Amino acid sequence: MSQSQTPDQAPVFQLKGSMLAITVLELARNDLEGLDRQLAAKVAQAPNFFSNTPLVLALDKLPVGEGSVDLPGMMRVCRQHGLRTLAIRASRIEDIAAAIAIDLPVLPPSGARERPVDPVEIEPVKKPEPAPAPPPPPPEPTVRPTKIITSPVRGGQQIYAQGGDLVVVSAVSPGAELLADGNIHVYGPMRGRALAGIKGNTRARIFCQQMTAELVSIAGQYKVSEDLRRDPLWGAGVQVSLSGDVLNITRL
Repeated sequence: MSQSQTPDQAPVFQLKGSMLAITVLELARNDLEGLDRQLAAKVAQAPNFFSNTPLVLALDKLPVGEGSVDLPGMMRVCRQHGLRTLAIRASRIEDIAAAIAIDLPVLPPSGARERPVDPVEIEPVKKPEPAPAPPPPPPEPTVRPTKIITSPVRGGQQIYAQGGDLVVVSAVSPGAELLADGNIHVYGPMRGRALAGIKGNTRARIFCQQMTAELVSIAGQYKVSEDLRRDPLWGAGVQVSLSGDVLNITRL
């Protein structure tokens, strides 16, 4: 922030375009009221731009030390201004857990170059009559093949098995993250984070030959390392399952 800018004038976000024509709202500060106020000003400039616009809510560029994000409140503010949140982009555990709890997809932090977007109002043009739509493609199977990782998963890496199980036959370092719609199997030391059943599959399980994880989660219910270290099976081969809203850890 420059010395000439007051906190009220400082930008809270940037709207950026992506190759998929989905707008990215990148938060620079955790300020719900400021977001509401500045979005209202943008809508006044270009109302048509904010008409049911698909949105990725990017939380991965928030400065270190920002408090917990009120994710449902932030989505309500965006919806009031015509922005429909399709997913979030996040790296903090609490943001990922909040999204999982409301069944909102989580995207990994982006390394792609994105350009800022300045919404402008344009005159609507009359569209020609559309050609007959081709027949829809056959639906994808709901269960996909198991994703198998044979190399070590290093800190900062995120691996997601969409629609199926994830198998890692090597070590998972601290700071690494495993996500799966189904089960997670780790045949090596598990020192990172493992989140199974992230779309609400309460029957998913986590299997580890050496449980020393930073976090384990099934269908949004999770335990962090402080809780896991108190378990007598810390460092042993275990399976993690869910009963109601309680995570059970038992020996393999």
